[in-house]
Amino acid sequence: MDTTRTIPAARPASDVSAAVGFVGLATLAAWVIVCRNWPAIAPHFGFDPALGRLDGPYAALLGVVFSGLAMSVWSVVVEKVHRNTSTGMAWDNPRPLHAVLDVSVVKLAGLWTTFALIAAFYCLGRWYWSGSYQFSMHVLGYAAIPLVLLSVPYVLWIDRRMGEPRDASWHFGAMLLGRDGWEMAAVKKHGRAWFIKAFFTAFMLSIIPGGFSYVVMADIGAVAGNPVALGEVLFAALFLVDVQIGTVGYLLTFRPLDSHIRSGNPLLAGWIAALICYPPLVWGIMGGPGIFTNGEGGLLGYEVGTGGWAHWLGGSELLLWVWMGWLVFLTAVYAWATFAFGIRFSNLTYRGVVTNGPYAFTRHPAYVSKNLFWWSSVLPFAVVNGSTTDMVRNTVFLGVVSAIYYWRARTEEAHLLAEDPKYREYYDWMGEHGALTARLRKLVRFANPRKSGPPVMHPVE
Repeated sequence: MDTTRTIPAARPASDVSAAVGFVGLATLAAWVIVCRNWPAIAPHFGFDPALGRLDGPYAALLGVVFSGLAMSVWSVVVEKVHRNTSTGMAWDNPRPLHAVLDVSVVKLAGLWTTFALIAAFYCLGRWYWSGSYQFSMHVLGYAAIPLVLLSVPYVLWIDRRMGEPRDASWHFGAMLLGRDGWEMAAVKKHGRAWFIKAFFTAFMLSIIPGGFSYVVMADIGAVAGNPVALGEVLFAALFLVDVQIGTVGYLLTFRPLDSHIRSGNPLLAGWIAALICYPPLVWGIMGGPGIFTNGEGGLLGYEVGTGGWAHWLGGSELLLWVWMGWLVFLTAVYAWATFAFGIRFSNLTYRGVVTNGPYAFTRHPAYVSKNLFWWSSVLPFAVVNGSTTDMVRNTVFLGVVSAIYYWRARTEEAHLLAEDPKYREYYDWMGEHGALTARLRKLVRFANPRKSGPPVMHPVE
């Protein structure tokens, strides 16, 4: 710990309230209940009950829409986030349209060029046109024209009310049009933010339908007495929360909601650490080889010959129930770590500082819970084929995966520490008082007294 800094007496207040995430969670839960009970509900609205449960991809997409709308309305009407100074908005003194028209035209040039570049990226990426990614391309294809058309009134409206309308999008447009005053740092900021949004939005949309259908169609009564089968349903439901609310975060990057991307991670190490955890670099979850997967494929496959928790604890029903409860707890923490962000969740970005919910116990609850889940569910050191080689490989490779997530966490810390003094206060407070972080820091200090202080990394331009 840097002894020149004073440890805050209390944990810094969160930029995101706990309520907004629970509003999204409640809305999503209500929609899932409606979809599961649609045959009984449909006749009351004049619809055909023969459709059965609503488990299709568009029902899944509506879950994202309803959750996003509920959280947006709560944020504006109840919490009045549009009045936060961090939005950069000046609502009470809008400029006349003619005063911002030139700025808006330049900004629209930058935005439309960005849309074209994203479309080209999707076109060139072969992985976007097979498997579950086809649903993403279908949705984004239909959304493209409305997005372009609606961007005109939106930009004109917001530019009249922004304190400084010449934002990163304007700088990119000014560079393209040869206008004076643009800055390369702002252009890079624009590029990082939009690449993050494009890359992860397509991924999140691709994984929505599968999990939603599984949860809606699950027969709870048939699995209620089986800890393994019930656990699978509960895991899927909690991962559904993570995916649905996470997708909302990527879609609602709007300044009036104070959910805009203030900066994308400028560190090359941060990008490498994050992107190797997602397709196409980690391709196993999409049906092909990758760097590492949650299965047997890939360079770092860690489930070769493993039986998993259900196999090794199968001789004791009590142990199965206890272990299932532990795994459900870990998955719940993982989901909580996502919806605690409300409408601000996204990878590789700074969109404010979250210090409540699971972030009151550790700076990286999602990574801690996810890795503990993998170790506890796979049990990589226990193999059914008796191969010592597979046992060693599985254990080492899952250890490498965990190390990658540790590296990823450190790059995220380096980014946020450079962006916001509040995060530095939170970082210091957690180092001394966090239920998990403080203990880990003490162990690191004991093992290596010279290893202290926040991560220091250099941005790559």
